[in-house]
Amino acid sequence: MDILNYGFFIPLIFLVLFFLWAAIKILREYERAVVFTLGRFTGVKGPGLIVLIPFVQQIVRTDLRTIVLDVPTQDVISRDNVSVKVNAVVYFRIVDPQCAIIRVENFIQATSELAQTTLRSVLGKHELDEMLAERDKLNEDLQEILDKQTDAWGIKVANVEIKHVDIDESMVRAIARQAEAERERRAKVINAEGEQQAAAKLLEAARILAEAPEAMQLRYLSTLNVLASERNSSTIVFPFPIGLGDWINSKKV
Repeated sequence: MDILNYGFFIPLIFLVLFFLWAAIKILREYERAVVFTLGRFTGVKGPGLIVLIPFVQQIVRTDLRTIVLDVPTQDVISRDNVSVKVNAVVYFRIVDPQCAIIRVENFIQATSELAQTTLRSVLGKHELDEMLAERDKLNEDLQEILDKQTDAWGIKVANVEIKHVDIDESMVRAIARQAEAERERRAKVINAEGEQQAAAKLLEAARILAEAPEAMQLRYLSTLNVLASERNSSTIVFPFPIGLGDWINSKKV
């Protein structure tokens, strides 16, 4: 009789343990459980310990942490008809587990496909120079568009970063020549502006000297003093202005 009772309780114990395993679930802090009762959505539970009705209720676990999605390299033709290869990375997370599970079959794949098409669409509206120089603005535009379109899926796109913009070697050489030409143009402009400013200063000095003849005489004396201080062995003939001696004598008097 004891043997029969012992053989009866062992399956019962296993059955109870199985029901407990099926009924009790433990969710981490970053996890949520979307609960379905007989196939119908009945709520979101977690984190911590949750109790289910075995065989009647099922759950789908969701992770609320930020997901890093690497967007594959896309072939993009810019507005100025330049072919480039662009890849990016998208940072997003689930903010509404119910929508993420019910409204889309695979939210990660759906977000990836949407990011690829959006990347080609947005960058195709800009020229190559804008892709290279205004990357921050393009990142903001991509993030805003993706966040708006994934809102119905309960997903928040936090950031989008364009990683690389690869162009052909021929285009790289053309850009280098363009940059070199731009540098030469700026150098010529700066040189011309310097010449213009120097000419203006010389004209101003000439007007001052013309208004005060004695200033010209002092300039001659200053130049002679500089030449004498250089101790140059060569002979220098410097024109002596007529009337300079009379002007000096008049000043002494």
